[in-house]
Amino acid sequence: MNLSDSGPSTSPDSVIDAVLSASRVLVAVAARSLADVAEEVTLTQYRTLVVLASRGPQNLAGLAEAVGVTPATTTRMCDRLVRKDLIRRRTERDDRRHLRVMLTEKGRALVDAVTDRRRREIERIMNEIPPEEQVVLIQALGRLATAAGEVPEQDWSSGWDL
Repeated sequence: MNLSDSGPSTSPDSVIDAVLSASRVLVAVAARSLADVAEEVTLTQYRTLVVLASRGPQNLAGLAEAVGVTPATTTRMCDRLVRKDLIRRRTERDDRRHLRVMLTEKGRALVDAVTDRRRREIERIMNEIPPEEQVVLIQALGRLATAAGEVPEQDWSSGWDL
């Protein structure tokens, strides 16, 4: 980041460069937190589990859209996750053509374990940043998450006991 007498540069390129740099750090943290479950799930399968954890049971079309894959890919992926006992399917009582998928206890445990590992590593990193700077970071990252359409953790964590 370019520092001057007036503080950090806020030019569009500087902001983008700072976010890219932070995203590389967070991708590395995410990759390390998934290392222990890499043989059990792919990154896309894990993202599917996180969507189900954060948004609750989903129909296949909604899940496909949330994960960013085709409905056919979602169907195959869900087949694999059902076989691994990480999700289960349920048909609606009123219309058996409507199928919803949800996390199993094993799926919740996997997401919890990865989240705990990620949280510990982020805590270690944050301990290197002075508290007064952490306040600014909280605000900026909150705005970034909102702009990206991310569901705030407090809005979904109570639904599956983080």
